[in-house]
Amino acid sequence: MLNYTPHTVAHILNELRKTIVGQDEVIEQIIVAVLAEGHALLEGVPGTAKTLTVKTLAQILGAGFSRIQFTPDLMPSDITGTNVFNMQSSEFSLRQGPIFTDILLADEINRTPPKTQAALLEAMEERQTTIDGERHQLSPIFTVLATENPIEYEGTYPLPEAQLDRFLLKIIIDYPAAEEEAEIVARWDAGFNSHHLERLDIQPLPDASAIQQCRAEVRAMRMEPGVQKYIVEIVRKTRNHPTILYGASPRASIALLLCSKALAAIRGREFPTPDDVRDIAMPVLRHRLALRAEAELEGATSDAVISDILKTVEVPR
Repeated sequence: MLNYTPHTVAHILNELRKTIVGQDEVIEQIIVAVLAEGHALLEGVPGTAKTLTVKTLAQILGAGFSRIQFTPDLMPSDITGTNVFNMQSSEFSLRQGPIFTDILLADEINRTPPKTQAALLEAMEERQTTIDGERHQLSPIFTVLATENPIEYEGTYPLPEAQLDRFLLKIIIDYPAAEEEAEIVARWDAGFNSHHLERLDIQPLPDASAIQQCRAEVRAMRMEPGVQKYIVEIVRKTRNHPTILYGASPRASIALLLCSKALAAIRGREFPTPDDVRDIAMPVLRHRLALRAEAELEGATSDAVISDILKTVEVPR
């Protein structure tokens, strides 16, 4: 039974719509990442409300929030923190970095060198970090929401495949439609200001443990064997498609399972269907595929290939 999820999701959506216009699909996918206990990579041009969405979500969840602006000179210790010698006590004490939070916004994550990007790997995978050989546990709801700009690559460091694979979803944020942009302008003309979220009367979740309860409901969901097989066939098709150099790993199959469950819960159902699998397949798979160079030169994209695969795999009845 879904006792917590429908009410919790409805509250989050209603509060997010106070600040975000016309990004319902993006918001739904971000909530999927949170409920499935994963991390998400948000790709979109500047000014499409990526940072605003994450800040607002943290406020609604009543969660701790930290933001890191990734730059070429950022060091791993700037993320994790470091031990500092206390002259008065003659002992080292930990000065925690911004990673010790609930929701971490990693802004322009591809602008920092691989060594610093790798500082997030352990935290994202195990929700812990190691500083000077000592392990430190992170928040149980620790979630990385990273952003990157798709049109400017000068001075950037592409994320290695191992780290890309740690992101449960890659979410594409596009320009709003004309009527949505008109509403954004009208809101600002009426006094809205994204720099003063405290003035918007955003209501946090009444139950601080609601997200943990929702996650438990998602974990308890069961998927029909036929839908499980459908997931496996989709992922395996990525490994022998003629335009793909290498396809998705079994981790992608697990990600598609978890995200389909979370999406079903968001939609108020107690079990995932093939429709849930198809609807979430692109953000789950698009960053886990490498296309052949000749296919890219011909204009092929990961999304187009995934769409083609979804058309060829038989849907269970």
